Amino acid sequence: MNELTSAGDTHLLRALVVEDEWPARNYLVELIEASNLAEVVGAVASVGEARQALQPAPAGLEVDVVFVDIALGGVDDETGLDLVRASVKNPRRPMFVLATAFKEHAIEAFELGVDDYLLKPFTEERVEQCLRRLSARRRASPAQSPLRIVARRGKNLVFLEPNEVWAFEAADRLTSVHTPHGTFDLDLSLSSIEASFGRALTRVHRNWLVNAAYIKELERDGGETRIFVGIGIGPERRGVSVPVARERAQSVRDMLLASATGLRRA
Repeated sequence: MNELTSAGDTHLLRALVVEDEWPARNYLVELIEASNLAEVVGAVASVGEARQALQPAPAGLEVDVVFVDIALGGVDDETGLDLVRASVKNPRRPMFVLATAFKEHAIEAFELGVDDYLLKPFTEERVEQCLRRLSARRRASPAQSPLRIVARRGKNLVFLEPNEVWAFEAADRLTSVHTPHGTFDLDLSLSSIEASFGRALTRVHRNWLVNAAYIKELERDGGETRIFVGIGIGPERRGVSVPVARERAQSVRDMLLASATGLRRA
């Protein structure tokens, strides 16, 4: 991550710029911020860094729009289009703008639902036009997700921030939420919770939704897979051990490795 800024005006779009050539990256950042329609919360050079930035909070950034170049250098040879393609089935993905020197990807960009297509060399007028379109589109969109979660502790109501949640569990017709503050009861089903929070949660089992940002360990024992979700990985770790459905084990592993490095790939 090369540049980070604090949150400013809540009406501004929060932009992530993905561009491997620093002069082009810096110039686009300048144009975006000069518009007074958006703030750049991150500027990175590769798809891997972009995936890291786009992880659910608290590990990632809150991003409304991603400006991504197509041809990106890096060890993995991934392009900006790979980042867009991977997000197609995600109902909570940010808006995407392809910022590139190549015209020939326009048809695929349209098919992928890309929100705008900026050709280099960028101009102040064209970037501002793009941001005005995106701002109007965001205002027309419904609310993205509930602001807080309300749970029960006996006869009391407990209010939780979404980024505090480790996991949701369904058992014996009851739904529970696991957090650093304890485990509480909810009135909603897992399906309702999944619909409300979308990509912020990962379904790993028919009875479990987890916050991937808190997955600390992937455990395999014979044909069984479990993940530890919580904080800490030492003897004093706090969290819950969650079963992973056999048919979801490989996709969960792939998801975790896609935003991590250090393991030799086959």
